[in-house]
Amino acid sequence: MQDNFFEMVTAKWMVVSRGDTPIERWQSKIRHLRCFLRGWAKNQSGKYKKEKESLIAIIDFLDVKAETFLLSEAERKELSVANEQLTKLRRNEESKWAQHAKVKHVQEGGNNTKYFHLIANGKHRKKKILQLEKDEGTIVGEENLKTYISEYYKKLFGMPEPSSFTLMEDLNHDIPQVSI
Repeated sequence: MQDNFFEMVTAKWMVVSRGDTPIERWQSKIRHLRCFLRGWAKNQSGKYKKEKESLIAIIDFLDVKAETFLLSEAERKELSVANEQLTKLRRNEESKWAQHAKVKHVQEGGNNTKYFHLIANGKHRKKKILQLEKDEGTIVGEENLKTYISEYYKKLFGMPEPSSFTLMEDLNHDIPQVSI
C-alpha cells in the first residue's frame, strides 16, 4: 500500500506542468499534486466508510440470527472475522484522529495560548456535571446535585446493615496481643 502510494505521488509529480520559470512549474506541480491527494483522501475515506458499514451489517445480521438459531461453524467464523476487522478499522480511525489532534496541538502550540486554554477548559468541562434532567424538573447547583445523588443511592442500596466493623485504628481491643 505504501509503495503504491509513493508510486502514485511520483507519477503525479512527473506530469508535465505549465509555467515559464522553474518556480511557476514547481507551484503548478504542487497545486496539481495537492488537488490529486485531496481527491485520493476522500476516496479512501469513502472506501473506509463502506467497509465499516458492510462489516456492521454482517455483524448485526449474524447477531440477530444468533438470537433465534444456532450459528453454523462458518457463520461463527464469519462473525469473528468481521468483529476483528471492525476492531482493526476502529483502532486505525482512533489512531488517525489522535495523530490529527497532535498535529493541531503542535501547529497551535502547547504554550500558554488561547488555543491551549480552550483545550484544557474543554477537557475540564467534560468531566463536570452541571445539572440533571428529571421528570420532575431540572436539578441545578452543586449542593442540590450532591443531595440528590446521595439520596438516590441510599434508596437504591437501602439502609446499611449493622456491623461491628470500624476503620478507627485506635480501637484495637478485639485484636489479640502477641508478645515478642
